[in-house]
Amino acid sequence: MRWALAFVSFGLLCSQQVLCTLTPDNKAKTKQKDSKYLRGPQDLDVFGLDLISPEPTAKDILMHHNAYYKDTSLRNFNSTVLGYVTPWNSHGYDVAKMFAKKFDMISPVWLQIVKQGDAYAVAGTHDVDPGWLTDVRRKGKVQQQAMMRTVKIYPRVIFDHFTDRDIKLLLSEVNERTQLNEVLIKTCKEHGFDGLVLEVWSQIAGRIDDKILYSLVLQMAKDLQKQQLRLILVIPPHRKDVPNIFGEKHMDKLYKHVHAFSLMTYDYSNVQRPGANAPLYWMRKAVENIAPTGCHDMQAKRAKILMGLNMYGNDYTPDGGGPITFGQYLELLRHVKKPLTHDERDVENFFEIKIETGRHIVFYPTLYSVHERIKLAKELGVGLSLWELGQGLDYFYDLF
Repeated sequence: MRWALAFVSFGLLCSQQVLCTLTPDNKAKTKQKDSKYLRGPQDLDVFGLDLISPEPTAKDILMHHNAYYKDTSLRNFNSTVLGYVTPWNSHGYDVAKMFAKKFDMISPVWLQIVKQGDAYAVAGTHDVDPGWLTDVRRKGKVQQQAMMRTVKIYPRVIFDHFTDRDIKLLLSEVNERTQLNEVLIKTCKEHGFDGLVLEVWSQIAGRIDDKILYSLVLQMAKDLQKQQLRLILVIPPHRKDVPNIFGEKHMDKLYKHVHAFSLMTYDYSNVQRPGANAPLYWMRKAVENIAPTGCHDMQAKRAKILMGLNMYGNDYTPDGGGPITFGQYLELLRHVKKPLTHDERDVENFFEIKIETGRHIVFYPTLYSVHERIKLAKELGVGLSLWELGQGLDYFYDLF
């Protein structure tokens, strides 16, 4: 890959980390520079403006990123779309309302399961915003034939500060799981949630017998379903270093009981292994690993897979670097004078610059890379899960 050549001499350079927070003076200058760029609802979408290019220009991105098509009810992707929202990224709350009709499900990252003595409790409910939930549901209403459909709310829940003893007890005792599920159901009922997104598989799979882990997920799914609530399970993608942590056999056991599977097809690369955020061929393999072409009930299984799509990128520097969201990306993009490079193998865009803060190689989604992944989802017959709303550029949502 072309970007790999840049790393040959990358480690020989010295630089400072890119500043993630703008000073007040810089913010004022940025606002002044942004005044000439398009913003808010527009008469043409990104298709009409012909902005989807394998090698987009920095000028076009800066000009159009903050604009979007005025009819936000228009959907170009008709399979299931789940959008994650986090308390630490407030713009995500706005995005969820602005484009509510493009989503089937919203998952606020709010909740943690904790132990209080021998009892289970749900922490994080202080983040629940009833007014925002009402707005999202109201703006997400869509008339479908004779029925009114609205966006569903599935907060994500994780196990927090559980000891090995806590986990062992929960997994080995049916009555412990029953107590936990009763607490979760009560929380859903109190706040009007439609179900939960459970993130646990990556944390404990491989450390325990699969049968015990099945018991936790299946009992939770069934107990929730009895109360007209649904469970979405977060699952890891196939990797060579952790083969079959979630594979076809797991899918066969769970797919009839779990409402959907949020597949974490992002974070393929990192500071130790710089490169593309989520190569297209790898995303395809991740789906085919759990629901191979021609397998039993393939269509039903794939319809429940929500292929993960990252809305953030990575900025690699000689000191390491790390993930970046749209604000940092746009600041770096202002220094780019030529079209962004297209990596044909990974089907992603990146650019390389050397500025006062040092040298940067930046991988971040573009209209082209997002559009190619939507095309892949359509081809495979899967849905999408976006991590996370508010990290990407507003005009991305024209694509969905």
